[in-house]
Amino acid sequence: MRQTIHATEQELKRVFSDDYFFRIPGYQRPYSWTRDHTATLLDDLLEALPSEGADVYESAPYFLGSIVLIKDPNFPNADVVDGQQRLTTLTILLATLRDLSSTDEAEALHKYICELGDKFSGTEDRYRLQPRPRDRMFFRDQVQKPNAVTLYHPEESQLSNSHANIRENTTHLKQELQNKSSRLRDRLAMFLLQRCFLVVVSASDQSSAYRIFSVMNDRGMDLEPTDILKADIIGALPPDQEQHYTELWEGLEEDLGRDRFADLFGYLRMIHRKAKARQALMQEIRDSLRPQERPQQFIERTLAPMARAFQTIENADFAQRQHAGQVNSHLIRLNRIDNSDWLPPAISFFARYENHPKILLPFLADLERLAYALFLRRAAVNERIDRYIQVLDAIDREEDLSHEDSPLQLSFQEKEQVLKTLRGPLFTHVQIRLPVLLLLEDLLSGGTDRHSYRIVSVEHVLPPTPATDSDWTRRFPDPAQRHQLVHSLGNLVLMPRTKNPDAQNLDFQRKKEEYLGRNGETPFALTEQVLKARKWTPEEVERRQRRLVSTLVEAWRLH
Repeated sequence: MRQTIHATEQELKRVFSDDYFFRIPGYQRPYSWTRDHTATLLDDLLEALPSEGADVYESAPYFLGSIVLIKDPNFPNADVVDGQQRLTTLTILLATLRDLSSTDEAEALHKYICELGDKFSGTEDRYRLQPRPRDRMFFRDQVQKPNAVTLYHPEESQLSNSHANIRENTTHLKQELQNKSSRLRDRLAMFLLQRCFLVVVSASDQSSAYRIFSVMNDRGMDLEPTDILKADIIGALPPDQEQHYTELWEGLEEDLGRDRFADLFGYLRMIHRKAKARQALMQEIRDSLRPQERPQQFIERTLAPMARAFQTIENADFAQRQHAGQVNSHLIRLNRIDNSDWLPPAISFFARYENHPKILLPFLADLERLAYALFLRRAAVNERIDRYIQVLDAIDREEDLSHEDSPLQLSFQEKEQVLKTLRGPLFTHVQIRLPVLLLLEDLLSGGTDRHSYRIVSVEHVLPPTPATDSDWTRRFPDPAQRHQLVHSLGNLVLMPRTKNPDAQNLDFQRKKEEYLGRNGETPFALTEQVLKARKWTPEEVERRQRRLVSTLVEAWRLH
């Protein structure tokens, strides 16, 4: 068969039509978009939505990116090579709008999620997106079926990462959109289907599709914005200085790595512009820093110190004689958080005070506290960015960052929200639980790194689903109390390996001897507490819960 490649710009109402039936092959990576990605997509769509009274169909088109498919032009079946994250999240969004709509609108929207079969033609319902086989039934039951979009389920703690992401994104979209008017939701659905576009690149064979994907995604082959900025800035230098500053620039890029060096310019933009990106990075750098006007000063006083600060923060290798261990401990903990929004204020402050560890240390302690508070509260990306912009502004104004009114400090309400999360079912917060337990481990072990394991997992002592005739149900006879305690901080330990489902339900003594510790020993101070316990009862879990929460209260000044 003759090989073909076809690219076309398609409205979403065409993408989610009988022209395409998308299948995510089993070898693809899991669905990995987090709530931040989804929140940004929704915010951007709502910002692009024309104002009330304007004709949606006459509004400016909105480009959602591209997808790459393996597809015979004569048939609708299409294997997705690139675009799984977009197609999955857009399906979740359409399903959420459907389930928040009245009956007639819901039926109209459902046809973009599913082609309905009928008994007369002998056809069955066919969903327009088939995720990977291991995700397919979960996605169908939790998203694609009518009225499937619901909020928190108790069993969420047992979900895989891809299922947890689907769950969290679905929950976020429902929480955000159910607070909007039905009129706005209808307009958003019309805008999404009529004025939002994807570039659909279809190749008739696998080799062609992957060649297209490689060309579109091979960042090493394309110019980065930093390459163009480098040409502008080095080109503005006197000829006799070009060699020196070229070597300095390329040395910084080599030390950080090409990708992280490109990231640095995004942080520089935030540090100097103090606003969400509105234009292309290159244009905003040119406008806010004007590096081509004073190239020597930009490279020596801005780029070089910021690059050094970024590298030290990423590597957690601060090397001053005083407080180095404490500073690096804070950096290690900050780097465990699942976002990098805290980096611009960290880089800005570090670049100013890298030779003053007595000033650096309290700042990093407070930044850690703020970053973890936002992390534990699951603050949305826009809230985090706005808060860190306030911190950047306070740094530039040389304000007292330790004052209770400083944006670096926590309000009473924020402390209460953090405590509520710590006292609740912490294990159910998939992204939070491991960083919090590792931070507790640092505090309990005196900041010493007693382990160097590549894989560390969080395990229950009391198992989530003990057998009805087990020693666990005798020690924890009240199901409601058992459900309350099982996912609490007091019932969690760290393991230097992946979980063993067969060992989770062992009785306490056997679990200690055969699973939690080897020869009665463990590299983790947290787990050592449990190994020393003679029995595991509700009272012991509650005592340990109070002690661990108290440790974090002291460390983060949550009184």
